Parts: sequence; structure tokens; C-alpha cells
Amino acid sequence: MRTNLLLVAIATIVHVVATPTTAIPGGWFKIKNIADPHIQELGKWAVLEHTQLGGNDGLRFVKVVSGEEQIVNGVNYRLVIDALRLDGSHGTYKAVLFEKDSSNPKTRKFISFTPAN
Repeated sequence: MRTNLLLVAIATIVHVVATPTTAIPGGWFKIKNIADPHIQELGKWAVLEHTQLGGNDGLRFVKVVSGEEQIVNGVNYRLVIDALRLDGSHGTYKAVLFEKDSSNPKTRKFISFTPAN
């Protein structure tokens, strides 16, 4: 009997340790490597889209400072972006976008761009 309990306990521990931890679809998670070139490119793209869609504020992308991602049928991103205003001052902005396929920029969708403060 003790041998059976020991085997069950060992099997349970092995299962828990061996099960990979992956992102749960639908949950928002902090972007771990905010300096990743792809994340920075998404931020730059969001600022460009904002200006092309009528944001006549002359913003220039500086960098993505933080963000979250949500795994869905693609990835939703909530990025906090540092950008330069026309007067040379820095502003912080929140951009929300969706990307179906990270290898194809044409699958990106601009959702929103707002001041963070």
C-alpha cells in the first residue's frame, strides 16, 4: 500500500513539474522584453498610423516603455509609448493594436491611440 501511495505521489510531482507553463489564451500578460525590436517596431508603427489617420500633432516615436499582450487568434497589444511632441517635449501615449501574423505587417490593425496622462 505504501509503495502505491509513493508511486502516485511521484507521478503527481513529475506531472506538475513536466507540464509546460504557457500563456492562457485571453489573459493579458506583461511584455517581458520591452526592448525586443519587434515590440519597438509595433510602437513606431502605431505612432505612424496615428499621424496618418489624422493625428495632426506631429508626434515622433521615441520608444515603447511598457506594454501587455493578449494571446487570441493573433496577439492584441497595449503599448505605452514615449513620443516627442512638436515643441520638443516628451509625451506618454497608450496604443492598442492587433497583429494576426508577426511576420506580415499587413495583418496589423490599429485600434486606438490616446494620451496616457
